[in-house]
Amino acid sequence: MQKMVQGSMRLIGVATALLVLGATGGLWLSGVLSSAQQEAALPVPPEPPRLSQAPEYARCLDLLPADPVGARGFARDWLMQGGGEGAAQCEALAQLSLGEADAAAEALERIAARSEAGLAARAGVFGQAAEAWRAAGKPQRAAAAASLALALTPQDPDLLLERAMARLALDQVSGALADLDLAVVLDADRAEAWIWRAAAQRRLEQLRPAEDSITTALRLAPRNVEALLERGILRQLRGEAEAARRDWERVLELAPDSAAADLAAQNLALIEAGPSQR
Repeated sequence: MQKMVQGSMRLIGVATALLVLGATGGLWLSGVLSSAQQEAALPVPPEPPRLSQAPEYARCLDLLPADPVGARGFARDWLMQGGGEGAAQCEALAQLSLGEADAAAEALERIAARSEAGLAARAGVFGQAAEAWRAAGKPQRAAAAASLALALTPQDPDLLLERAMARLALDQVSGALADLDLAVVLDADRAEAWIWRAAAQRRLEQLRPAEDSITTALRLAPRNVEALLERGILRQLRGEAEAARRDWERVLELAPDSAAADLAAQNLALIEAGPSQR
């Protein structure tokens, strides 16, 4: 029975190596997402930590979601006029949203290290650097940047989640789970943290705790496709193939063009293929 469970975990793990979270929690891992999917979901934090009170700073950040090219141009012009670290940060965030993740990560780390802003703002910029390193497919650098952020603000659930995602990409599952355990204590209403916690617990073969975590995630966010994807994995591991199928079909129904839907479709195909193809 134990061998069967381990085999099923390998099967599902191939198709769902790591969940891909929306908003600011997107995971970037070579071989998991296509380049087209990466371009469609490049992260732009909705509320970047503020390094400046200048009106130009607010204007530049406001441009980011809809016009990152314009934001980059505005930031460069402002930088030439003495915009300082606020202009540099806005330019780096524009680079990130335009797919220049390595350059963005390097710039954000430099800004955070040299900034004279408060601890929370500097930690937030280190967190953005971590996100950029994940977007660049460099989880080791992401984990290091997140650790620098947490050294400044150790009780920040967003930063704990950020480091946990990087650690999972590095297969440092126990360390990731420790971060996620603290994250859900600090913010019990954060569905993403419960989803990642379930994934980490599953990878450590803690299936009952993983089921409890994903139940909490779905209570908080019943239509979250990553939570449904993970619950389907857990149901498949319990031998409940039809229940797993329903979860994965629901993912396809709710978000047919998402990376989660791609992973759900892969899992459905594995079920159809039968044991000989697993």
